[in-house]
Amino acid sequence: MSIKTIGVIGSGTMGNGIAQVFAMYGFKVVLNDLNETIINRGLKTIDTGLERLIKKESITTDQKSSILANIKPTTELKALADVDIVVEAASERLEIKADLFRRLDSICKPSTLLASNTSSISLTRIARETKRPDKVIGMHFMNPVPIMNLVEIIRALQTSEMTYQIVTDLAKSIEKTPVTVNDSVGFVSNRILMPMINEAIYTLYEGVATAEAIDEIMKLGMGHPMGPLTLADLIGLDTCLTIMEILHEGFGHGKYNPCPLLRRMVDAGYLGRKTGRGFYVYEQK
Repeated sequence: MSIKTIGVIGSGTMGNGIAQVFAMYGFKVVLNDLNETIINRGLKTIDTGLERLIKKESITTDQKSSILANIKPTTELKALADVDIVVEAASERLEIKADLFRRLDSICKPSTLLASNTSSISLTRIARETKRPDKVIGMHFMNPVPIMNLVEIIRALQTSEMTYQIVTDLAKSIEKTPVTVNDSVGFVSNRILMPMINEAIYTLYEGVATAEAIDEIMKLGMGHPMGPLTLADLIGLDTCLTIMEILHEGFGHGKYNPCPLLRRMVDAGYLGRKTGRGFYVYEQK
């Protein structure tokens, strides 16, 4: 099976990055979201990212135009009927993803593969919602997608070998490094990363050190490119909380209990960079 057209559901931080990367490598992308305002915001982010590449002389102005021409925005899910693969990057909620996969199953042609960018939810559970469970797989990109090389490839219990090989080859075709993991809550990346972030939040909550000190220690002492609290702000504190709740529910172990400070910040609307305030304050442009 040759992949030529790709549907991407969700034009937020992950979705617009996924769409940009596929378009940069010549794929035709159908970018779907709930309304034009959200999609236009995603397209603006892509445009800004491409302008940054022009300044670095990584691409030309003509190449930028070609990349943007490869992306077709739409608010209609039925516009994905004839794509070869869909990569879903909607909110990290099982009920949202389950509904999307049921609808995609009825809309898309029988050969279409259905991939999810979920960072923690069981692919085996998602695949159950379709009549093509063998064609369901996890394709978990890292943030920011245009920069990070890793893609976690998550095999549901039902995923066929053919689906796995096609998606693995697809990741390689956009110069990403696919790493295969089995279907388990949080997979590998977030099962390790999120408890570390949560523990950093507990360290701040208990007054052990300031946010700046915690991040500096992890950068200078552990060689991390950014501290865990800065990273949490980049990911989005609401996303961090959701993943911790999924881990806590999935494993039933107290070590995955979200820090009360994380819950309070999400309740206050302090979600990180996207709202201008998280553990740090950001300039709103």
